[in-house]
Amino acid sequence: MTFRMSFAAVAAVLSLALPLSAAAEEHPEGMHVHDVYARSNGQEGGSGAVFFMIHNNTATDDRLVAASAPVAQKVELHTHVENADGVMQMVQIEGGIALPAGEMHELARGGDHVMLLGLTQVLKDGDTFPLTLTFEQAGEVTVEAVVDNARKPGAGMMDHSGHGAGHGDGHDHGQMSHGSGG
Repeated sequence: MTFRMSFAAVAAVLSLALPLSAAAEEHPEGMHVHDVYARSNGQEGGSGAVFFMIHNNTATDDRLVAASAPVAQKVELHTHVENADGVMQMVQIEGGIALPAGEMHELARGGDHVMLLGLTQVLKDGDTFPLTLTFEQAGEVTVEAVVDNARKPGAGMMDHSGHGAGHGDGHDHGQMSHGSGG
């Protein structure tokens, strides 16, 4: 019995295998942070915010408890909540952001984000700076944030509901480096 596969069949099999290897590269083990970008009001002494996607690719629940950046005097975790009058307010997150094992969490405009207070320099489009995120379990993870004041909400983020295909905008600005807790 002779086994013969057509070129189309071989191509189909390979096309199924390639996304799996690409997905493994995009979702490395550990705490993976990507699609990191910042916006600012363009003034030294002013404020800004940083947005990104976190994938907790570990078997342990974790929590983002703090952040720091050399471009701001103070860095805090913030979110938006609706007050009794139906008005959205930005408030500091007490106790950090829960990150269940195997899950992801988006820090986005209008929701959870990292707030930069008292900017020590003007942040212009294309500028980059290190952002250090501190997790209870994973320790410190440092990512590179790129300033993109023109970015529209949701731009670059793909629908993560399927959790299968590639994520981000093709610019993996958040290449992580592990600090003390790797």
